[in-house]
Amino acid sequence: MPKQILSSMRERNRYIAFELISDSALSRSDIVKAVWGSVLRFLGELGASKTSLWVMDWDEKHNRGILKVNHKSLEEVRAALALMKEVNGQRVTPHILGVSGTVKKTREKYLEEKP
Repeated sequence: MPKQILSSMRERNRYIAFELISDSALSRSDIVKAVWGSVLRFLGELGASKTSLWVMDWDEKHNRGILKVNHKSLEEVRAALALMKEVNGQRVTPHILGVSGTVKKTREKYLEEKP
């Protein structure tokens, strides 16, 4: 069994809560393709590989999700997300709800329904 990486050597992540304002629900697979396409167009393959980008959650009902990124690439990914204009042929308007250092706080603060 391989040794676990020390916490001081691990990559620090940030979690971006975002929503895509659209006329209809968007599927997770379409979102993944659109986000990666936008990051690749903006940063290129080398820059995209340094972001450690991952689509964590996607709520089709509210068109909201969470992206996990490397803390050094946070601003670049935010810019690439802001440049998204369409998803699978549908026009969208991206809106970043907030950024957090833990996925738990991101889910609590930005994705949970408030009464």
